[in-house]
Amino acid sequence: QVQLQESGPGLVKPSQTLSLTCTVSGGSITTNYYYWSWIRQPPGKGLEWMGAIAYSTYYSPSLKSRTSISRDTSKNQFTLQLSSVTPEDTAVYYCARAYYSGTYTYDYWGQGTQVTVSS
Repeated sequence: QVQLQESGPGLVKPSQTLSLTCTVSGGSITTNYYYWSWIRQPPGKGLEWMGAIAYSTYYSPSLKSRTSISRDTSKNQFTLQLSSVTPEDTAVYYCARAYYSGTYTYDYWGQGTQVTVSS
């Protein structure tokens, strides 16, 4: 059974960089068949795909200039960095695993972590 767990600060100040880590157990993040993804949900809004890492990295065009996703295979973790945050970046952040078989399917999710951007 694959499990994903997000970790990181719950409060970030405006203009700072938000950093989150997703720890994966029960499966290896070195498997490039899967897209290890970050998704967020601002309050009162829908899910927003931010980016993913597989054999390459992929970013949402609207966030690409501020987003970086990387992985540490020795720890079986992948990380999200979002720079120059504003209160509009307040959201529940999820890490998830996806695969492509005609369409993208998300089969495992973390429980999500609330991040608030406020001074």
